[in-house]
Amino acid sequence: MFTGIDEVDWASLRHAYGSAEDVPGLLRGLASTDRVERETALDAMYGAVHHQGDVYDSTLACIPFLLALAARGEVADRAGIVELLVSIGAGSEGWEGGDDGLSARAGVGVRAGAEVFVRLAGDADPSVRRAALAALVRFLDEPARVLGLLRERGALERDDRVLLALTESLGLFVRRHPGHADEALELLTAQSSPSCAPGLRLAALGQLAACAPDRLPPDLVPIAVGLLRERSAQRLTARNGVGCPHSDTLASRLRRLRPSDEEGSQLLRTLHSALDDRLDARKALLQGQLTSPEVVDRCNAVWMSAGLFREWRGDWAEPVALIGAQLASEEGGLRDAAVSVLADLFTLAAPAADDLAALVTSRPDLWVRRWERGAPTLGGPLKALARSGDRRAVPVLSEVLDGSVVPDDLGHVIRHLGPAAAPLAPALRRRLGAIPVDSPGVFERAVPLLSAVTALGDAEAVPEVLRLVRGVPVGARLRDAVVESAVRALDTFGSAGVSGGASEVVPVLRKLLETEFAAVAAGALWSVAADASAVLPVLTAELAQGRPRRRAAAAALARLGPSAEPAVAGLLRMVRADDLWERVSAACAVWRITGDPDLSAPVLRTAWTENPHTRRTITTCLAALGPAGTPLHDLLHAEVTARRRHLALPGGGRGSEDVLDDEWLVGACGEVLAGR
Repeated sequence: MFTGIDEVDWASLRHAYGSAEDVPGLLRGLASTDRVERETALDAMYGAVHHQGDVYDSTLACIPFLLALAARGEVADRAGIVELLVSIGAGSEGWEGGDDGLSARAGVGVRAGAEVFVRLAGDADPSVRRAALAALVRFLDEPARVLGLLRERGALERDDRVLLALTESLGLFVRRHPGHADEALELLTAQSSPSCAPGLRLAALGQLAACAPDRLPPDLVPIAVGLLRERSAQRLTARNGVGCPHSDTLASRLRRLRPSDEEGSQLLRTLHSALDDRLDARKALLQGQLTSPEVVDRCNAVWMSAGLFREWRGDWAEPVALIGAQLASEEGGLRDAAVSVLADLFTLAAPAADDLAALVTSRPDLWVRRWERGAPTLGGPLKALARSGDRRAVPVLSEVLDGSVVPDDLGHVIRHLGPAAAPLAPALRRRLGAIPVDSPGVFERAVPLLSAVTALGDAEAVPEVLRLVRGVPVGARLRDAVVESAVRALDTFGSAGVSGGASEVVPVLRKLLETEFAAVAAGALWSVAADASAVLPVLTAELAQGRPRRRAAAAALARLGPSAEPAVAGLLRMVRADDLWERVSAACAVWRITGDPDLSAPVLRTAWTENPHTRRTITTCLAALGPAGTPLHDLLHAEVTARRRHLALPGGGRGSEDVLDDEWLVGACGEVLAGR
């Protein structure tokens, strides 16, 4: 297994953490008779030699030894070694070139050992057979032979999990070798027939949905839901691994964190992914999952729904209501999953508001979540209810604000409640005024509360806001973010902030014009006093400062409109900048100041397409322009008719507020087009 390992100059090779001189020990650890040592070695291989999917020169040097280890029957846990080889070699499929082409060379190296996978496809260990099937399809460059091996394995195999892996491999084969797909599709179609086990049929339907949707039955969703329930009824109640000792390694911990029915979850995820934009079918399938008599199936469905909602626009009221119904479950894991998903839906969680309100009312112990380490946070059910915009959250938040423990993040939910949160203003001001300005945690405590009073437009909070502007000492941790948030609050209050004995606002803002906060202070001063002569010279000078200050200055100049004409020359230089966001902020300002779309519209059109994150800024600009923004209204028409959310990645992955941002964008585009 290790012939020649000492002849490699490992010290001259590198991995994620430096010299690869420790790699021979890791490779020998993979062959150890001690399970903990094997798992520790595999952890380290993923952590250093193949860190986050990267390939190093030491990774290449490992490939022959990994192949040799996988080929030796006396080595335990060879399935993990095969999976590592697949991961190393498969990276070359998405490789786009580079200085050294390490990923491409890794693919070549694994492919050179593909005969090992041929032998392992018939190994006595079913876990090895499972891992070897995907390797066969990926690395054996003889499609006819690969198909023959898959056909043979299908005729001989009796292990259900290997048969599922075979189905996945057949689907992969069809996608990789369309010229040889017909027989593979026949095999998949046979696996979807009533004579096969329900799990295998579900797996085959998922692969057919991705590869050959014309071969699917017309009543796919009822069949899939029925198969899910039949499979669940047959499934053993005991979880894999219960009662077995566990080592404290990453590999072991990950196994314990997997869903109690990981296989079932994967089967349905595959089918959902294959159905892609067939949203009516996916919605019906999800509703079938959410009404399953099995708790595990419903829990899997709740987690699965998050990706669907994050990726696609649609009428999700019915599945959201079904997720709300899970909040009454006595199974804590299911309830927590439902709360987590609903909290990230914001106003789309409204159909579940009654269930959320019932949970909040019945479980005061869930209002605040305390952690072993770190500050307490707002409890999930209360956060989800407030984010949905339901006014029933207001009295509960009031009780929390009056309590002895107030979560730092409470202020962030206020904006979602709109005017209904107005009764909370006095308590928010009181909490804001009680923050010690020299506290190390002033940022965590102040910024959420500033967000809240800003959302409420609570001009009565001016004294508390000014106290932070003037009092947070220079050099304090994250002072800039605190002061900027406070100044933006004064900007929102506008002229209302200088009434009622708060006339010191203007002097404070004027003093800030001489600091690094000049741009945001000038914007606030414009809102308060509307004096272009006071802010225009400052903002024009800010266009020559660093990138964040230039962008802030451009945004403020846009609000001045034609009064900012003297700053156009500096803005035109920004329109030609390398940084996309600089170009966008400057183009918006130039258009709003001059009324001329000729220069700005092409810049904004390009940005809209190249970076969807700019669409919110551009839509805000078009709203301010009114009918003058018509040259870009075609972009808004396309946006409101699109089905996929503007920040979505396939599978629904991205940030927790993507649904919120997307719903805002669709609404704002509609308002601009309606002329409101």
